[in-house]
Amino acid sequence: MIEISALLDSIPTDLWIGGERRPASKGQAFPVRNPATGEALVEVADAQPEDGARALDAAAQVQADWAATPSRQRADILRRAWEMILHRRDEFALLMTLEMGKPLGESQGEVNYGAEFLRWFSEEAVRINGRYTQSPSGGGRILVTKEPVGPTLAITPWNFPLAMGTRKIAPAFAAGCTMVVKPAAETPLTMLLLGQVLHDAGLPAGVLSILPTSRSEALTSPILEDERLRKLTFTGSTGVGKMLLRRSATRVLRTSMELGGNAPFIVFADADVDEAVEGAVAAKMRNGGEACTAANRIYVDNAVREEFTSKLTERMKALKVGRGELDGTQVGPLISAKQRSSVAELVDDALAHGATIATGGRAIDGEGYFYEPTVLADVPANARILKEEVFGPVAAVIGFDGEAEGVAAANDTEYGLASYVYTESLDRALRVSAAIESGMVGVNRGIISDVAAPFGGVKESGLGRESGSEGIEEYLETKYIAFR
Repeated sequence: MIEISALLDSIPTDLWIGGERRPASKGQAFPVRNPATGEALVEVADAQPEDGARALDAAAQVQADWAATPSRQRADILRRAWEMILHRRDEFALLMTLEMGKPLGESQGEVNYGAEFLRWFSEEAVRINGRYTQSPSGGGRILVTKEPVGPTLAITPWNFPLAMGTRKIAPAFAAGCTMVVKPAAETPLTMLLLGQVLHDAGLPAGVLSILPTSRSEALTSPILEDERLRKLTFTGSTGVGKMLLRRSATRVLRTSMELGGNAPFIVFADADVDEAVEGAVAAKMRNGGEACTAANRIYVDNAVREEFTSKLTERMKALKVGRGELDGTQVGPLISAKQRSSVAELVDDALAHGATIATGGRAIDGEGYFYEPTVLADVPANARILKEEVFGPVAAVIGFDGEAEGVAAANDTEYGLASYVYTESLDRALRVSAAIESGMVGVNRGIISDVAAPFGGVKESGLGRESGSEGIEEYLETKYIAFR
């Protein structure tokens, strides 16, 4: 059993720049808090604009050497890092639980998932292909090559502190790009530990820098304006993503954006209701609902709505809420008091518009930022919760009649990240999957994230794809060379 105090004493809390731990340029620091108690765990260095400049200096200085490093060597570093993370699984898991709040079992699952990106892209690193063909006109030869984009800024969220980092770091390094990472202020510790592991795995100095900060805009704005930066990759809210896209447009900066979602979960009359309930709990309550793929709008054919709602209510009511490191906990705290207030506001709005509470519906008194697992029934179309991403343990159930009505309701959103369909009909599954406006569709399954599959959305849910064989393309430029 790992002692919490010993773990926190061993975690790096300085900035990571140029292969070295460094204090912030002005010596500033900020606390990282445990959302289960509100208490500070440790203080970490608070990166300033000067630190961002140093990190980009280091990335630009070694970019050419890293790009010229044989792909097999880059792959070997990623593979070693994968092995090291799995060897330290318990440390990573407990650290994530402490700074983010998720139950320890979910944290252990994220360690496996997050580490797998390093192994997957270690294998993709040696499969970056071009082509060589004769021009159809017969007047020359066509050589197409792939080259690394160059120095990259990655901005990662707090809800999956390891996986959202490795999903960007692994393909960037496999492609030959250097990277500066700005982790979320709520959860920088996991990223700092990852940086130490990558260094121990043999990553050359300067290829990766990690800059925790409490003033994200002040840190990242000068980096985005620097002509040496060639790419921005961001995971977070659609609102912040739009702002970053506007800033990136002034330099026509290469971008990839994994933004918000408000996933529909459609249960048709021919579905296996028990399986649909289990799928809904998995899709809704992964990470306590603090996931961009969370099933927030649960549309159920009126023929089975009463049965489904009753069974979903019983499952949600039985979930055990508590501190993530305690045995038996299934739902941890929300990340902050602000997030809990946001969840409560959306629930109150739905009730004011006529929704009813099947279970839950209130914040839990005491320390930490806990909210009851909640099922809202009879949610009207004008409730904000159907338009806004709730990011919490609240399932809104809405009835519909007929396939066309269900699909139309599911598509009535500016988001288009994930969606879920439950039906026993293969024809309907294919038909609805084609009609749904989202980048990912789960058919009779509530967990769809897969390292080997492309992750991303359409409409205002983002640009580009992460993971899968497509993921490395986000960090590669295509060059055409014409031969006589």
